Formats: sequence, C-alpha cells, structure tokens
Amino acid sequence: MSPKKEFGDFQTPLSLARRVVALVEQDENHIGTIVEPTCGVGAFLQAAAELWGTSPNYWGFDVNADYVKTASAALARIGLPSVTVQQRDFYTTNWRKFLCEQSEPLLVIGNPPWITNAGMGVIGGGNLPEKSNFQGHRGFAAKTGKANFDISEWMLIRLLEALQGTQAVIAMLCKTATARKVLRHAWLNGLDTGPSSLHLIDASAEFGVSVDACLFYTHTGTGGTESTATVYRTLSFDEPLQTFGLFAGELVSDIDAYRALRDLDGLEYRRWRSGVKHDAAEVMEFTHDNGSYINGLGERCELEDDYIFPLLKSSDLANGRLRPTRFVLLTQRRVTDPTAEIEKTAPRTWQYLLDHAKQLDKRGSSIYEKRARFSVFGVGNYSFSPAKVAISGLYKNLQFQAVGSAGGKSIMVDDTCYFIPCDSKSEAEFFATLLNTETAQRFISALVFKDAKRPVTIDVLKRIDLKKLAEHAGQESSAVEYLSSPSLESSHQRLLVFEKKEEYRTKKSTVPRQAHGRA
Repeated sequence: MSPKKEFGDFQTPLSLARRVVALVEQDENHIGTIVEPTCGVGAFLQAAAELWGTSPNYWGFDVNADYVKTASAALARIGLPSVTVQQRDFYTTNWRKFLCEQSEPLLVIGNPPWITNAGMGVIGGGNLPEKSNFQGHRGFAAKTGKANFDISEWMLIRLLEALQGTQAVIAMLCKTATARKVLRHAWLNGLDTGPSSLHLIDASAEFGVSVDACLFYTHTGTGGTESTATVYRTLSFDEPLQTFGLFAGELVSDIDAYRALRDLDGLEYRRWRSGVKHDAAEVMEFTHDNGSYINGLGERCELEDDYIFPLLKSSDLANGRLRPTRFVLLTQRRVTDPTAEIEKTAPRTWQYLLDHAKQLDKRGSSIYEKRARFSVFGVGNYSFSPAKVAISGLYKNLQFQAVGSAGGKSIMVDDTCYFIPCDSKSEAEFFATLLNTETAQRFISALVFKDAKRPVTIDVLKRIDLKKLAEHAGQESSAVEYLSSPSLESSHQRLLVFEKKEEYRTKKSTVPRQAHGRA
C-alpha cells in the first residue's frame, strides 16, 4: 500500500495555494497566526509567507517526517524567523489548547486527507481517528453507508469545535459534500460559525481526480451562527451560484427556490422504502437464457422460480428501461423470515446457495449479523406490492417511474433505488406523473445536491407532501382517495380518512338545509 493512499495525500500545487491565500487576503485585513494542521510539503505556508511576510506567526504540522523536512527547507529559503514546522499527529493533538494560545485572528488553512474511513479500511491503513459515532446516526444508519465519512470531515469538525470563542478564519480544500456535512453539523449543534462560503475548484485539473471539490471558507468568533452559505463558481466572491442552508434540521440546496415552494415540505403520507440489498450481485442476480438463469459468474443455473423475481437497477429507472432483463434471488419476504425452509420448498435453490456459501457468508455488512443464513435486507410485504412508483438514488435527472409486475411477479428494485408501494399500476402512474410535474421537480431540485454521490435519498423524498403537491396540480381528490387506502402503509392515513369523513359530514349536514330553504 502506498503511503500516498494511506494518508489521503493530494499535495496542493503552489499556484492553487497562492490563489486561496489571495482570496483570504481580500476578506481579511489582518492575520495574527497562520496554522496549517496537515501541511504536507508546505505549499500553503509558503504562499501565505509570500503574501504576509513576517507579520503573522506561522505553524505547520504533519505526521509524515519527510514532508516536515521538505516544508522546513522550503520555508527556510524564504527566510522567515517566525515559522515552526513540526512532526505531529493530528488525531492526538489537543487543538483546543494549542489554538487558544495563539495570537488572534487565526487563519487555519490547508488541504486535509481526501479519503473516507471505509476507504482507509479497504486499503488497510491505520491513519484514522478513534472510532466514534460523531455524526449522531442511530440504528441501521449507524451500521451502513451513513456512518461512512471523509477523514477531512472529522478533522474539520474537530477544528471548528476547538476554535469556539476564538476569532479565526478556516480556509480548507475538501470535497463539496464534505464541506456541506461539516456546516450541517456545525449549524445543528449550535457551533459558532459566521459567514460561510464554498468556492468551487477544478479537482481534475489541480489534482488529477474526478471529484467535486471546493475551498471551504468560514469564520469563528463572530458571536453568532449563520445557517446559510453561498456557493461561488471560482476562488473569488464575484460569481455566486446559489445559497444553501438549514431548514427544519435538513439542508436545502437552493434557499430561494425552496422558499417559493416550502409549503410542499410537509407530511410523509406514504412511506418511502429502499430496494432490496444482498451485497452479492455475482451470486444473487441473474439474466435468463433458454429456460436457465445465468449468474454474474457466468454459471448456468437450474433454479426453481419460487424465489426468483424480476429486477430493475438504478440505470434502468433513470433511463426508462422498465422491462426487466435481470432477476434477483430473494431468500425471504421479510428480514426476520427463516431461510432453512428453502431446502424443502426449492431444493435446487438451496443447493445453489450452499454451493455459493463462501461468497454469501463473507458479506461484510453488520446488518447480516444474527440473521438467518443467506438472508437479504430491504424486503418486507411492501416489496411485493402490485406496483411501485420508484426513482434511482444515483442519477441527477430525478425521473420517477411507475413500475408494475412482470411474469405475474412484483418487480423489485435494488438498494440504490427508492419507492413507495402502490395497490395498482394506475395508482403508481398517478403519483409518478404528479412527482414529475414541473412544480415537484423544482421543489425536489431545491432539496437535492446534484454533485452528491447519491443525490436522491429517503431523507429528501419523505419531505415531499403528496397531498399538497396534488393540490398544486388540481388533483387533490384523486390523491386523497389513493393516499387513504387502508391496504398500504402510511404514517398519515388516519389523518386523511378523518379529513374525508369530516368533508362527508359537512356535505351531509349542509345539503338538507339548502333543500329546506328552496322548499
């Protein structure tokens, strides 16, 4: 494993560091101390020294001893007496104590590691903070993707916490998604963060990587919290793109667009679900040819049809390919179901599972712990509904699709997709049409960050009030009929049924009086 990978190492070009420092200089008249917590070869310290000279105190730290030597040599050539570059582990440093001892205002600047904790685990790296659920996720979310985070996210939050009550500027290069997560954490937890902005950079040109990245720029010690941030096209304050912020505990990507349609942010009348999760595509997914199923290993498998279901993937939904060409093996209808009965009801399928037990038993996700052998996740009675309105979580086109059945079986979607179960294909088509209206698309776009790895999430979808959306489209009566269906799960069906009864009672009580008046 290369040290570069373990340390999430993307050394900042001096030309980029100079542009970042020039941006800070536009906004700040005076800097007392400059700190680069992960200085690498010292590009930011050098750029800052070129601009501010001997006025501030300079501190640079890095865990890599070779980088410390390189940075020290580069700064020595500039001839600054007030520069200290030391080898130091970010994770074991008491940043609160150190930063509080420095002359204000501080500039904390740099480029922390661009790697996730999960990515570090994959490559076997040890350059990680002590494990903790610092994001505050609960239950299932704490065990799966939501608990994954960029190392820089952890570092930036720790620096923000350490700088509380200290007048400082933070200017850090990171992924745009990381910057948003850090601000969300700060805003939700009442941290002192003043005016904030994200300035987009071309990571491909600067670092040779295809990722959405920015300069994360914020202030502490301002005496109040601002829960909005402006996104700029470049490293300047001249080309604002949009302003995002925090509403009701969640981020919205475009505040102006959101405010215009915020009445659509309401009740989750129909519960959104994730598709099926199995973490073993080569074994559990198939194509069909001449009466046989062919798995991802190229094996021709003679299986009973009992546990095989048609499957649509994210790319299918996003591109309107709604006739399934793939199939999935579902060993359960609910996550608590036993699987041993497959041996009796479908012996060829059971033997197939035993033949591929090595792949299935080594699935790493903790969600399979204490579950039946060969279990799957993301299944329930809702999965087998006659129809669904579904969307891919991975694509930016926000296209909702009405999905029915194929071959007499419910069509499944994979775990990169989301759906609500429907009683009929016509119901699914009604809601798909509603969600694809211009009004709905503008509202969803105001919530979605399209540069995110998964732009569409359940957290976004559950904010869409289908009843209010139907009111905008003049389809309220049809929506209420569908949404109050007692056969499907919904958090607010009782409310809808109550509303319908009240409407009926009102009509029943008013009609006789009108008739009596005419008599």
